[in-house]
Order: sequence, then structure tokens, then C-alpha cells
Amino acid sequence: MICRNCGTEIADKAIVCYRCGTATTDPVRKPAEILARRRGTLLPLVGLIVLILAGLYLGAAARVAGSWHAGFEVWAAYVLLLAIAIAIALVRYLRR
Repeated sequence: MICRNCGTEIADKAIVCYRCGTATTDPVRKPAEILARRRGTLLPLVGLIVLILAGLYLGAAARVAGSWHAGFEVWAAYVLLLAIAIAIALVRYLRR
């Protein structure tokens, strides 16, 4: 057999040319394509805005209540804020 790259005579059962290293046959499988990452997801931006607004609301509600013994609305806002933060963290983790 003759190497198709350098023209050297090689054994008929050779897998690669001993002189130049070129494969004697075409690859059986082709490499997987690398997909481009999606850009411009709006979810993190919306989540950040909601977190900022919730923080502003909680700051104002805490000043009005004057203590940690605030009403149901303040505690509901804390729970909502925590749920949104956890949801954003999960989405970011699962998208890797």
C-alpha cells in the first residue's frame, strides 16, 4: 500500500503511515459539533429586578414596622424573596 500523504510504501494492514503519521483510512465517526451557547436570556435580568424591588419593599416595611415582629406581609415578602433567589440559582445550576 502507498501512503496517500507522503507516498511511502507501507504494509497493507497498517493503520497509520510510519513516516508521516497519516491515517490510511477515513475515520468511522466524525467529531461532535460544538453548539454555541444561547445568549440574551431575560430570566436573570428579570430575577435581579424582582430581587431589588423586593429588597426595597422589605427595607421600607422594616422601617414602618420598627422591629422583627413585623406583620404577615413582610414575612411573605421574605419568603418570596428567598424562593426567587433559590429558583434563579437552580436555573443557573441546571443550565450548565
